[in-house]
Amino acid sequence: MSATARLPLRYSRYCRLLFSLALLAVALAALPVQARCLSDCQTRIGIVSAFGAEADLLLAQTQRKRDWRINGNRFTTGILRGNPVVIVLSGVGIVNASMVTQLMLDHFRIEHLLMSGIAGGVSPDNHVGDVVVPERWALPLEVYWHGDASVPAPCGTSAGDLSCLGLQLAQEDDKPRPDFKLDTPQGPVSTGMFMREQFVMNAINAPQGEFRFDFAVDPDMLALARSLQPSLAQCGPKNPSLCVSVQPTLKVGGSGVSGSAFLANANYRRYLYDALHAQLIDMETAALAQVAYANRVPFIAFRSVSDLAGGNDFKDVGAFFGSGLAEANEASVTLAFLDAFKASKRRARR
Repeated sequence: MSATARLPLRYSRYCRLLFSLALLAVALAALPVQARCLSDCQTRIGIVSAFGAEADLLLAQTQRKRDWRINGNRFTTGILRGNPVVIVLSGVGIVNASMVTQLMLDHFRIEHLLMSGIAGGVSPDNHVGDVVVPERWALPLEVYWHGDASVPAPCGTSAGDLSCLGLQLAQEDDKPRPDFKLDTPQGPVSTGMFMREQFVMNAINAPQGEFRFDFAVDPDMLALARSLQPSLAQCGPKNPSLCVSVQPTLKVGGSGVSGSAFLANANYRRYLYDALHAQLIDMETAALAQVAYANRVPFIAFRSVSDLAGGNDFKDVGAFFGSGLAEANEASVTLAFLDAFKASKRRARR
């Protein structure tokens, strides 16, 4: 057979090889990211809290504890309610939460991520001591700060086009979300603050990456949270004489938001509720959510309401600060979730 006659056969084999390699690449991209586990390679649940009071109740029940010092941060491994865990304090703030969460994912083999802590209430329907488990988390304080209420068009094309800056405005019904307006006696006054989406890159969306406004909680973990029936305290452990008037409950669903600003502004709190139907606000969870998404690790967050963000009219606010009620209730829900998580894994093995 001549070389000319053999060429189509070789070309066909070459094409089949390329097609097989492409299928393999797609399959590998769909696999979970393999953690580098620089310090410890046992599969664990990673638990992050912002400051000590939130994690102390969990650490007190953790068995076979071992401390790891990584870049000054103390990571504690052990067994909590039958689950191998690693617990760390991130410190307050978006940057701290991002750094420490990524550090955890690099040094330990994290199967699931869990944020446990307190937060400021946004929805007026929530009360001190309630534990809220949002379905998604966003960073609305990441903004394009324009000079007026008009939709910005810095790239000289259509309104809202920020592509020349490598940015993208947050959208609702294919239109930029409205800017934040201050309530004044003369009526609403525009601030020109338009919410932006976050750019995120991972093995699935590389090399172009993608813009996202919010990050969804893992649906299986969320379903498990919906099944919980924890017993929540009405009086805190530090001062049992300080009690809330409304029995705290577990609420699953809605949106949570995070930001680098400590929110003490009732106008902005109402804006978050009206624009996003946000349930609560903190300074860490959405950062953990973005890191989890970038690393393709399922996550969930339990946040107990400490007060109404930016409001001095929130009834029972003194009970939180005086009794430790909020952190006690978030710890109760976290422990109940870990019990249910262990039971679900046991059923799956049968």
